[in-house]
Amino acid sequence: MSVVDDVKQKIDIVEVIGQYASLKKAGRNLSALCPFHSEKTPSFLVYPEQQSWHCFGACNTGGDVFSFLMKKENTDFGEALRILADRAGVTIPSRFEQDTRRDEKERLYQVNEAAAQYFHNLLLNNPTAKKAREYLAGRNISQKTISDFRLGFSLKSWEALKNYLLEKDYSEDEILEAGLLVAAEDGKTHDRFRERLLFPINDNRGRTTGFGARVLDDSFPKYVNSPQTPLFDKSGTLYGIDLAASSIRQQSMAVIVEGYMDVITAHQNGANNVVASMGTAITEKQVTTLKRSSRNLVLALDADAAGGEAMLRCVDYENILEAEIKVIVLPEGKDPDDVIKGDIELWQKLVAEAGPIVDYTFDVVGSKLDLTTAAGQTLLVSTLGPIILRIEDPIRRAHYLQKLARLTDKDVRTIEMALGGIKTAPRVRRLQAKTTERAVKPLAQSRTEQDCLALLLQHPQLKSREVGLVPEYFENTQNREIFANWQRTDDPVALREELDFALCEYFDSLISRKILATRIEERYNEYVLRLREDHFRNLERKRAASLAMEAEAGGSAAGLAKLEEQGINSSLGLLEVFTQKARKGREQRR
Repeated sequence: MSVVDDVKQKIDIVEVIGQYASLKKAGRNLSALCPFHSEKTPSFLVYPEQQSWHCFGACNTGGDVFSFLMKKENTDFGEALRILADRAGVTIPSRFEQDTRRDEKERLYQVNEAAAQYFHNLLLNNPTAKKAREYLAGRNISQKTISDFRLGFSLKSWEALKNYLLEKDYSEDEILEAGLLVAAEDGKTHDRFRERLLFPINDNRGRTTGFGARVLDDSFPKYVNSPQTPLFDKSGTLYGIDLAASSIRQQSMAVIVEGYMDVITAHQNGANNVVASMGTAITEKQVTTLKRSSRNLVLALDADAAGGEAMLRCVDYENILEAEIKVIVLPEGKDPDDVIKGDIELWQKLVAEAGPIVDYTFDVVGSKLDLTTAAGQTLLVSTLGPIILRIEDPIRRAHYLQKLARLTDKDVRTIEMALGGIKTAPRVRRLQAKTTERAVKPLAQSRTEQDCLALLLQHPQLKSREVGLVPEYFENTQNREIFANWQRTDDPVALREELDFALCEYFDSLISRKILATRIEERYNEYVLRLREDHFRNLERKRAASLAMEAEAGGSAAGLAKLEEQGINSSLGLLEVFTQKARKGREQRR
């Protein structure tokens, strides 16, 4: 996590703006007299869920917590970051420290890349890897899939990888920090993975962060993973995310399985929106990562006790997604790999028929109880009650209260009275607090903003293209700052030097972001059109909230008229976007 993201995670925009303006509740949002200009009727709104603000009065502008402080204190991004970092207790490294840490991490990526290629070559060519090749052939894994996932093999040697990487001029400390070596009590090191099938684990940018390894006999443990390193965090990792991300966005659905082979088999058979959770414990970090691509998550964990427990834990993550998580009920004794290899159409049918996780929970718990007895009904209510209470959406919560009432043959009021005495467990309360915090302070950025910026930075020739892109189209302050500086210079090197050092790491990620090298101008036009549409839609949503608040409070005719006028402006902007889209569609059909 970058310093900027760390600050945004720990700072609540409501607390910051509350020090400059008297905020009042306005539905799910907050309103105030604008702190930037004089007015009698509140036109300034704060949106806690989006961690943003907007003035519908004379300012007619908005942004995030950084843009607010920059405007209020008349300062630049760097100073606003330092003020907020100090308030959040976040230490900002010096430029030298930041560059050093970035260089160290880059070396670790390089070490892992070299190891992945070494393991892959061994699998393809080394005679001792015959057992691994036979295992993959027995699982019907094709050569293309082996190449796509860069599967590998480690020799039965204590120092084969170590010596190979040392010859490549990587230090023993670097190889150890990457998790590829194990240090004994006497300080000596040896290879972590020996005589195993290797699964390189990549981040969403395709960089290798760690490895999973499987034994090729009956010994235990069957699987081992890289340890926690500066690059590898098992709880936040999703196997296959680099290959699945585009399909997840296109299909607007992510399917989560447990194992490496489940993912590999799925992709080989065309189910490219499948990722693995690195074990049964679905985590909040993983859910948050997937939320950036799709809110539609489907679980396809093994139909055993461990998989069932993992599904039950996911009930809490629905509040993060603000959407239902669904569950595939697999045939008894089958895992996703078995189903997909046996009948891909059955797999597709199971995905299409996946049901809500709460309904699955009802079925799991209810099937174990005798609901004709008072004891069974009491146990059902006491077991499912806390789960229902954790559902934040009032409509869904009411739906499941009614379902619980039907199953126990009681009225809803009786169920509510029974649940009124249930105390939420400390673990659940902690999870609820985390869930609320993440919902209030999201870190996800607009992918369109990032893709558009990356395209501009990597293709300077686009500077001469005038397609109406303005800083206001970038909601995120980091993106807006970089774009504004980009408008002032043609040289990416000079641009980096002009940026506050806190933005340099993010700038570098945009410069190195993998993007297609074709249809450059066409894709640039598409990004700009999408950003304009997002901008005007966002204005419409915020104006509608402000208009409702103004009307409810019996606002002045002038205030209402001002909001209506802004609505006309944003509507005209959307109309222009739709007209351009329609024109483009007609041109493509010719």
